[in-house]
This record gives sequence, C-alpha cells and structure tokens, in this order.
Amino acid sequence: MAKNTHISRRSALGAIAAAAVGGPAFAQSAWPNKPVRIVVPFAAAGTTDILARAIAPELTKAFGQSFFVENRAGAGGNVGTEVVAHAAPDGYTLLMGTVGTHAINSSLYQKLPYDPVKDFVPVTMVAGVPNVMEMPTEKARQLGINNVKDFIAYAKAHPGKLNMASSGNGTSIHLAGELFKSMTGTYLVHFPYRGSGPALLDMIAGTMDVMFDNLPASLPHIKAGKLKALAVTSRQRSAALPDVPTIEEAGGLKGFDATSWFGLLAPAGTPADIVNRVQQEVAKALNSPAVKEKLLAQGAIPSGNTPAEFARHIAAETKKWAKVVKDSGAKVD
Repeated sequence: MAKNTHISRRSALGAIAAAAVGGPAFAQSAWPNKPVRIVVPFAAAGTTDILARAIAPELTKAFGQSFFVENRAGAGGNVGTEVVAHAAPDGYTLLMGTVGTHAINSSLYQKLPYDPVKDFVPVTMVAGVPNVMEMPTEKARQLGINNVKDFIAYAKAHPGKLNMASSGNGTSIHLAGELFKSMTGTYLVHFPYRGSGPALLDMIAGTMDVMFDNLPASLPHIKAGKLKALAVTSRQRSAALPDVPTIEEAGGLKGFDATSWFGLLAPAGTPADIVNRVQQEVAKALNSPAVKEKLLAQGAIPSGNTPAEFARHIAAETKKWAKVVKDSGAKVD
C-alpha cells in the first residue's frame, strides 16, 4: 500500500513539474475544443470580410475546429470592435481589425467604446492593400472625367455637387478621401456606409460619385467595367492594376499616401501560446502558394508578421494617421 502511495505521489509531482515546464503544451491540447469566431466589424463583401474569409478555412484545417466569420457592422467599425474588446480572453473570439479601428479612430472620435491598445493583443497583420480612387464608369463618362486632374477641375467648378462614399466614418477609405479633399482644396459630400459592400452597390448604381475603396473589394467591378479606376492611393502602383497611376503621379499631389492594412487581434489577456499558435498558422497559410497568389491577384500584399512586429506597426500608424486627421480637420462626434 505504501509503495502504491509513493508511486502516486511521484506521479503527481511529475505531472506538476511537467505542467510547470510545458504549460503551453497543456493549453495547446485544450484549445480549441469548440468553434472560434472571427468578428468582422464591417458588412460582408468588403476587403475586411474578404480577407477574414480567406484565412478562416485555413485555420479550420490547421486546428481541426471551425473558424467562422461574424459580421458586426456599424459606427466605422466601432460596434464589432467593442464586441471583441469585451469578449472573454479565451481564444474563442478574434477580431479582423483595420487601420481604421486601431490607428485612426482614436484620433477621429472624441470617445471610443474601447481602447485600441489596452483592450487588445495584436496577433498578426494579414495583409496591406492600396486604396483605389474610382468612379462609376458611366458617371465619369457623362461628366467628362477621364483622370484625376479632370476630377479635381470638375470638383472645384462644382463644389458640393459630388458625393463621396465610404465604408464608414474613420475608415481608411474615409480618411483617404479626407486627405484628398485637404490636399486639393475640394469639397465632396461624405456619405458613410456600414461597410464597403453596401457602398459599392450604390457606386455601381450611380447613386454615389466617387470612392477611395480598398482595392480587393473593388477590383472585380473595375475589371468588369462597372467602375473606373482613376488612381491608386499608394506611393507605388499596384501589381493588380499596373496601368493605373498613383494619385501623386496622376494628380500632382506630392507625397500622397493612404494605404490600408488588416490584421487579427484578440481580447487583452488571451494566453500568449494561443496568440502565437494562431500567428504561426496564419503565416503558414499566407505563405502557401494558393492563398498567396489569390491575395496578390486581388491587390492585397500578404504579411503574417509576429505579434511584436504588428504591435510596432500599429503604434507607428497611429502616430501617422493622427497627423492626417489633424491636418484634414476630420472629426466624428
């Protein structure tokens, strides 16, 4: 009996030691044991949604549990972002955050229902994309607008007559337009939507006149001839639209740069081993030929950087966009 007790105690001590040394291994085997949701804080069919749905199946295959996308649109991404900020930090709720939710909104809104730094832990940047300045093709033809300089001339001659769509207040799409307005001295009437998808529907219908959309969401409509791409908002041309000039090239706006990025974040307090495992699997997926080629064809540049690298990127972008918001005078109550 004493021998059995000795063995039991020794086994127990061994288990405790193993847990202390290899704690993450225990957590890894326990997570995930149920579906994981990826909250997209915008409507379906926009770039945030497209990228989330590109990686969700890859994570499902890697972890053997369903990773599903849940769209929670509203208030420039603030509604869905707040949901994740207040979710349990157990690895079962992730956010597909954007440059808007985590680098712009803190400067644009007087009050946010979440703290983009304190309430989240960065996981990995999924992709960066240029925005594209576009018009409904038929509308551009009717107004005689063939390029950025034509657009600027028309906007100055008809102040307040052109409607600018965006995916919501504070998004990179909105701020790209505000930067354009500030640098050109034009007045465009801003109409914020609950995501890029709904805005694109009105663009294609001709209800809206211009949009500075993330390229992946608009690219199919540009290739189909429904939207006319006037310029991309990045410093360099996009490989997905090599014949489309940059705004700096086409409009003479020196230094114009308004690119977007999208990445996974988790509620603050989420175990580091879960964060690291998700980052590693996303990086593997983004480096796989199938996913990488798909995103590049859509105009997105895959990333997959580490949590620390993503955190530094967010900090730098927050500083950059704070200046853009201040210089443009853009504010949302």
